[in-house]
Amino acid sequence: MNREQNTSGAEISEMKVTPWEVEGVIDYSRLIKEFGMEDFSTLLPFIKDPHPLMRRGVIFGHRDYSRIVDAMNRGETFAVMSGFMPSGLPHLGHKMTMDEIIWHNSQGGMAFVGIADMEAYAVRNLSWEKTKKIGLEYVKAIIALGLNENSLIYFQSAHTAVKDLAFELGIEVNWSELKAIYGFNSETTLSKMIVTAVQAADILHPQLKEYGGPKPTVVPVGADQDPHLRLTRDLAARANIFALERIDGGARLRSRKGEEYLNRAREHLEFEFVEYEGHLDIKGDYGEIEKEIREIELELGGFAFIPPASTYHKFITGLTGGKMSSSKPESFISLLERPEEARNKVMKAFTGGRATAEEQRKLGGQPEICVVFELYTIHLIQDDEELREIESACREGRLLCGKCKARAAEMMKNFLEELHEKMHEAEARLDMYNILM
Repeated sequence: MNREQNTSGAEISEMKVTPWEVEGVIDYSRLIKEFGMEDFSTLLPFIKDPHPLMRRGVIFGHRDYSRIVDAMNRGETFAVMSGFMPSGLPHLGHKMTMDEIIWHNSQGGMAFVGIADMEAYAVRNLSWEKTKKIGLEYVKAIIALGLNENSLIYFQSAHTAVKDLAFELGIEVNWSELKAIYGFNSETTLSKMIVTAVQAADILHPQLKEYGGPKPTVVPVGADQDPHLRLTRDLAARANIFALERIDGGARLRSRKGEEYLNRAREHLEFEFVEYEGHLDIKGDYGEIEKEIREIELELGGFAFIPPASTYHKFITGLTGGKMSSSKPESFISLLERPEEARNKVMKAFTGGRATAEEQRKLGGQPEICVVFELYTIHLIQDDEELREIESACREGRLLCGKCKARAAEMMKNFLEELHEKMHEAEARLDMYNILM
C-alpha cells in the first residue's frame, strides 16, 4: 500500500496521485472527497447537450464549473484553456483533452491552446528545436480534430503576455509554498520553479484585457493536475486588488493592496453599504455586486481575475492493463501511429473476457475492466444506445472478445487513417490559425 500526504496529492490508501505519479487502483469517489472537488454528475441536468465524456462519467469531478454552465446557458462569454507538454508524441490521452477543448469551443467558448515548450525544456531537458517539432504535431492534431479557426494556439516561449503575467504572479508565491505543493528541493533548478508561474499564467491570461478581460474560464485536465489548478485559483485571488466574500444579504469587500483602494471603491459603489474598519458590507445580489466590483477594479488598473474552473477526467488505462507508460509503446496508441500497427495493438489489448468462450457465454464478460470497452467509451462510439448494446451483449455473454476486439481494431485503424489525412490538410492551412511560435 502506498500512502502520500502533502498538498500535491492527498493521503489516499492504495493509490498515489500527484502531478508526476499515478499509482494503484484509483477510487474516484474518494479522490473527489480528498481533493475537495465536486461530483460532476450533479451538473448534468443543467447542461443542454453534454459531451459524451460527461454523460458517461469519464469526466467525474469539477471545481466551479457551474460558472461555465451558467455562461453557456445565458450565451455569455467564457473561455476554455488547456495545454500540452511536447515531450513525446500526442496520444489518445491527449486526444481526450483535445476533445474537451473542441466541445467547449463549439459551445461558444474562446479556446486557448498552450504548447508547454518552456516546461519541456526545463523539466525534460529537450532542445527548443525538438519541442517545436513535437509541438507542431499537437497543433496539427487538435486542428484536425475540429478546433475552430478563431482560437489562439501558442508556444509558451513565444507568448510575451504569458511570460509577463508569470513574472507578476511570481510575486504572490514563495519558495516554501512551491516546496510544499511540488516537493521541490535543493536540487530543483530555478527554471523548473519559474515554469510553475508560467503554468498559472497560461490558465489566467485568457482574462487579460487584450483578450476581452475577465471571463469564466475552464481548464480540462486529469485529476493529477489538480495541484496546479488549486495554486492558480489562489494566485488569481492574491493578484486581485479586491477580495469579496458572501455574507447574508450581500457581500463583504476588502482590499488586498491598501486602504486607498477601498476608499476608491467606496466612491464608485452604487449599492448600499455599511462601512467598518478594513472592510465594507455591501447589501444586494451577490452576483451583481461581484460584477460591479470587477468593473471598479479594472478601472483602477487591477486584473479582476475570476478563479478558473476545472473539469477532471479519469485516467486512461494502458492497452496491456494497468497504467499507460510512455516507456512502454505497447501500452498506448499515438495519434501518429501507423493505422495497421494501431490495429494490431488493439487486437492484443487486455479485455474483461473469461478464460474460455464457453465460460464467457455462461458468465458474461466484464466491460468495467476491459480496455477495448474503454476505447469504445472514450474514443470510438458517439451514440450512447450503441454503447449500451455493446455493454449489454458483453455482460450477457452474447458478444465474445474476439469479435469485439476485431470491430474496435478496425474502427481505430479507420479513425487514424482519417485523422492523418486531416492532419496533412491542417499542415497546409496553419496560416489560417492564430498561432504564436
